[in-house]
Amino acid sequence: MRSVIFYTAARLAIFGATAGVLALFGARGFLLLLLALLISGIVSYVLLSAQRDRMSAVVVRGVRAQRDRFEKSVTKEDGARPRTD
Repeated sequence: MRSVIFYTAARLAIFGATAGVLALFGARGFLLLLLALLISGIVSYVLLSAQRDRMSAVVVRGVRAQRDRFEKSVTKEDGARPRTD
């Protein structure tokens, strides 16, 4: 979970820094947001690739664990009820 929070915070920091630099150069309003989003996305893609892979692995493990718990509970429920087919 820590890697998810770190990745999100890093993305927000890169977006904020990019928006700040663009504001210094005179970008305003919608153009500022659009350029900051585009540029920070590219920068994040390059700089945070290792962190993104770690975060993805954590998320996949969490989803698989949740799926396994769900399947176990369904199996347990099916075993407790008599079958009628």
